[in-house]
Amino acid sequence: MLALTNGRIVTMAGTDYERGTVLIRDDKILAVGDRLDIPSEAEVLDVGGQWILPGLIDAHCHLGLYEEIYRVEGNDANETSNPLTPELRALDGINPFDEGFRDALAGGVTCVGVCPGSANVIGGACTAVKTWGSTVDRMVVKEITGMKIAFGENPKRVYGEQKKTPVTRMAVAALLRQKLAQAREYLQKRAGEAGEPVPVDYGLEQLSLVLRREIPLRAHAHRADDIMTALRLAREFQVPLVIEHCTEGHLLAEELQAAGVPAVVGPGLTSRAKVELKERTFKTPGVLARAGVKVALCTDHPEVPIQYLSLCAALAVR
Repeated sequence: MLALTNGRIVTMAGTDYERGTVLIRDDKILAVGDRLDIPSEAEVLDVGGQWILPGLIDAHCHLGLYEEIYRVEGNDANETSNPLTPELRALDGINPFDEGFRDALAGGVTCVGVCPGSANVIGGACTAVKTWGSTVDRMVVKEITGMKIAFGENPKRVYGEQKKTPVTRMAVAALLRQKLAQAREYLQKRAGEAGEPVPVDYGLEQLSLVLRREIPLRAHAHRADDIMTALRLAREFQVPLVIEHCTEGHLLAEELQAAGVPAVVGPGLTSRAKVELKERTFKTPGVLARAGVKVALCTDHPEVPIQYLSLCAALAVR
């Protein structure tokens, strides 16, 4: 057993302690408080008034999929052979030995949401993993946390360069609408199948999780008009939605609040390298939060190194 004493403890649960103690056994927190009885067998570590707080969560990154020091060898975030790949799972592409995991721990980030990239209109299933471990199977917190979709410049650029659809925002929305309709029909057939069974389609199976409202669409959308398209499609198919990046979300706080749609905001420390980033500001999280929108932050690692998540948070609350 380990007792961390004399710490300034932020619990994120309503009660903080100026001079508190944390009791830990078998890597689990047993108790937190300022009047705890410390068992005689406990190893006591006086932290001298330093801060103790829960591990940070990066809600959207590509840790283990985009490895910083590699090119094609460590780039497993985008399957750019097809703009519609709902059958993919980020969990199957993560390298737990990516050096970014060590950087995450050094920066206090203990859990991450890992998503496929944004080259495809439908990129595949996101996952949540801890940042410590040698196998993804032991690191996983939840295998599927959402279905990654993307609007705007990225799918247009990737497939426009291949002279394939989509090359316009209209086509992005049309492809997504068509695939969701196909998944809805598939789900109906599977639910009512009698006699000859319906062949399993793994992509439609995973999209069915969205239609059953078990997971949200995780929509990469920077520009306000792309955010509104995502809201429109989610309303049309009655599915849960999270806006990822939400760069111009401060222009749509009222709409997001009315729709009950949360936002993952970031990355904030990059340059305005794309046209759709021109309205980027650290004020966005605060504007959304004050409007009643549920907000999380992300680094989009490796766009911003994951160890700077706390810096992004500090800049957002200035």
